[in-house]
Amino acid sequence: MSPDTLRLGQRLARQIEAGGPISVAHFMAEANAHYYASRDPLGVAGDFITAPEISQMFGELIGLCLADVWMRSGRKGAPLYLELGPGRGTLANDALRAMESAALAPKVHFVETSPTLRERQIALLPHVSFHDDLSTVPTTGPLLVVANEFFDALPIRQVERTEVGWRERVLIGGIGEPGDSFIPMPGYRPMESAVPEALKEAPVGSILETSPASATIALELAHRIARQGGIALIIDYGYEGPAIGDTLQAVRGHQMTDPFTHVGDSDLTAHVDFTMIGNVALQAGLRVTGPVGQGAFLKALGIDARAASLSRGSPERATDLQQASERLTAADQMGDLFRVIAIAHPDWATPEGFTPGA
Repeated sequence: MSPDTLRLGQRLARQIEAGGPISVAHFMAEANAHYYASRDPLGVAGDFITAPEISQMFGELIGLCLADVWMRSGRKGAPLYLELGPGRGTLANDALRAMESAALAPKVHFVETSPTLRERQIALLPHVSFHDDLSTVPTTGPLLVVANEFFDALPIRQVERTEVGWRERVLIGGIGEPGDSFIPMPGYRPMESAVPEALKEAPVGSILETSPASATIALELAHRIARQGGIALIIDYGYEGPAIGDTLQAVRGHQMTDPFTHVGDSDLTAHVDFTMIGNVALQAGLRVTGPVGQGAFLKALGIDARAASLSRGSPERATDLQQASERLTAADQMGDLFRVIAIAHPDWATPEGFTPGA
C-alpha cells in the first residue's frame, strides 16, 4: 500500500472514530477520487482493460454511429464531441478518425478530473478541452456524447432490509491497523422512503442500490441535449431496475478483491441502472433507444465486416482481430454483460445498432 493510500485509509478511519460510521457512497467517492487521480489504471500493467483498449474497432464503430446520426439529422450546426471519463483518449482518437471519413471534425471536449489521465489524453489529442464537470462545457452546438464505463464508477448508496426496516448501509473500521480495512453494516437511519413499494417486503438481508450522483449527471446531460440537440451513447455493465442485489465490486491487478480493503488502491464500480438513465432522459423530453447488449450493438454496426477488412489489409493480425471481436461481442465475455443505451433530441435520427429484438 502506497503512503498516499495509507493516509487515505487512516483519514477515513479517523472520520469514523470522530463522527461515527460513514456511508458506502462517501467511502466509494473518496476511494475512487484518490484512485483515479494517482495513476493510469488501464492496460496490462494496470488494473483493468476497457473495450477501446481491446481493439480500434470499438471506437471506430462508435464514431461512425455518431457521424451517421449527425448526417441523417441534417448535419446540424457545428457539433461538439464530448466524452465523459475518456480513459487514455483511445476511444476518442479512434472515433474521431472514423468521423473524418464522413467529413465530420467536431471540436473535442473531455470531462476528466484525473491529472494523470489528462496527461495521457493530451499526448494523444493535443487540441482537447478539459472540464471537471458538465457546467463548463460550451452551451452552443449539438452534442455527440460518449460515456463508456463512466457511470459504473460513480458512488452508490446502499440500503439494507433489516428486522426493523430498511437502513442505509454504512462502514465501520475493521480489524488490524487503522485504515487497512472497513466493515459494512446496516446503520440506524430509516430509509423506507428510498425503497420502491414493490420491493419494500424483500427478505431480510436484501440490498437495494441507487446512485444519486449518476441521476444528477444523467439529468444535467439530458437537459443539455434537450437545449442544444444531439445524442449520447452510454455503454456500461448494468441492469434494468429497480432490482435487489449487491453489485459493488473492486478490481486490483486484473483480479477481483474486497471492496473495503486496499482503500484507494483498487477500482470500485457498481452496476448501472439503465432504467433510471432512460427515465431521466424521458423526463427531459428526449427519445430513448435501448438498452441492448454491446455484442448485438457492435454486430449491427458491422464489426464482423470491419474485422474482415482490417484482416485483409494486415493478414498477420487476422487472429488477433478475430479474438478481439469475440471478446467484445461474445455472450460469455463482454457481449451481454455490457449494454448500450442512446438518448437523443427528438429532432435527431434514431441511431443504428439498435436492431429490433437485439
